[in-house]
Amino acid sequence: MTRLAPALSGRRTAAATGLLLIAGMAVQLAAFWPGIMVWDAIRQYGQALSGRYDDWHPPAMSWLWRQLMPLGAGPAPMLLLQLLLYWTGFALLAAAALRRGQPHTALATGLCAFLPIPFVLVGTVLKDSLMAGALLCAAGLIGMRRQDDRWLGCAAAALIMAAATLRFNAVAACLPLLVATLPASWKNRPRRLAASVAACFALLALAMPAANRLLRAEPSGVQLSLVIYDLGGIGRMSDADAFPPLPLADPIAVNRGCYDPVSWDSYSWWVERPCPVGFAMLRSAFAAHGLSPYRWWLAQILVHPFAYVTHRLVHFDRNTHFLVDDDGALPGLSLRSDPNDWGFRLSPSRLRDTIGAIAAWSGHVPIGWPIWWIALGLGCLPLLRVLDREDPARPMMHSALLYAFSYLPLSVASEIRYHLWTMTGTAIAVASVLCALASGAPLSRRRLAAAFLSVTVVTLLCVGARLPS
Repeated sequence: MTRLAPALSGRRTAAATGLLLIAGMAVQLAAFWPGIMVWDAIRQYGQALSGRYDDWHPPAMSWLWRQLMPLGAGPAPMLLLQLLLYWTGFALLAAAALRRGQPHTALATGLCAFLPIPFVLVGTVLKDSLMAGALLCAAGLIGMRRQDDRWLGCAAAALIMAAATLRFNAVAACLPLLVATLPASWKNRPRRLAASVAACFALLALAMPAANRLLRAEPSGVQLSLVIYDLGGIGRMSDADAFPPLPLADPIAVNRGCYDPVSWDSYSWWVERPCPVGFAMLRSAFAAHGLSPYRWWLAQILVHPFAYVTHRLVHFDRNTHFLVDDDGALPGLSLRSDPNDWGFRLSPSRLRDTIGAIAAWSGHVPIGWPIWWIALGLGCLPLLRVLDREDPARPMMHSALLYAFSYLPLSVASEIRYHLWTMTGTAIAVASVLCALASGAPLSRRRLAAAFLSVTVVTLLCVGARLPS
């Protein structure tokens, strides 16, 4: 009887978790069918139809969308793929926990799939959602793999390499997981581990350029968005002219009215009132004077290092919803498709509106603030040692945090979708840690308190910044 009770408990938990995940996917399908198409997805779908790609958005995703077209027109096939990856990933992670004899971890992992903001984002056709789904499946396969099972490791590695083609900074998210797929003998010594990490980094860094070249994607100059935004930020924070020579009487004053710590969009061409210092003007200025944008950019960083760091920190503050006084002033979630040439839209839905209202509310409390998840993950890093060595929560935590901090030097906008993977990966890892501690994993109270000090401090600072003045 003593052995039968845990077995029954495990089966019941497995059944409950399975039903929970099936119900979650059914609700998403009902609420978001055939998938929300925002501006990015509309542009990608147009390129998928034509078979001609540029690299402003990942051509690998547009190519994949084109392959799915026999299944149906519009966003529906891509939505189905995102949902299958997302929920299959959670199912694999829960199954891996059950295999390790951790039913409570399996259930807690399944509950993480219902975080309000990720739940809405996965119903939106986005490269961020596709990447998160691929990484979740890869982590699940890593958890299910046995030491002598190379096939699951290869499948996980393939998914991770595919994810690396979807965002320019995906390398940060993919690296810990790709290293986790390697045989233990490749990581059992410091030199071997360093060589393995370096090799994995090189492969991941080449993934997007190789895919773009293979698909003959036309260069769009998308990299200039970072250069332009940083030059604008340096100029604003130093009150100097960081731009190349421009046909403007007072570029400092012009830039003062254009720079926004939230986003680079004012320098683009799609906003209602674009800045006179625009994308096209700067690209022409660099070409007219024979200047390399990247050399100029690096030179301005070296000349104005304090201004650059200030600009990057102020933007990261907005990006992660840290010391902001109004979360509603930052870009939010879309519950409707943007206007498009094909007439794809979602029917009115009370279910979707309710889910959206819950997600919008969560954006005003800690679980909706990316900085809160970053602080929680940092605090729990020392606690990862309470987990089993084969628990994929270990590399997931490192992956989520590296990805979050990659936006410190590389971000040009403050959209919550950028933090989908950080929120999801951190939630799963923290759930695993808490379940291990609840099961009796040894840890002193002092270490536990120290681990959660960072998230406590960040929470207090965030709440204080949002209090009415």
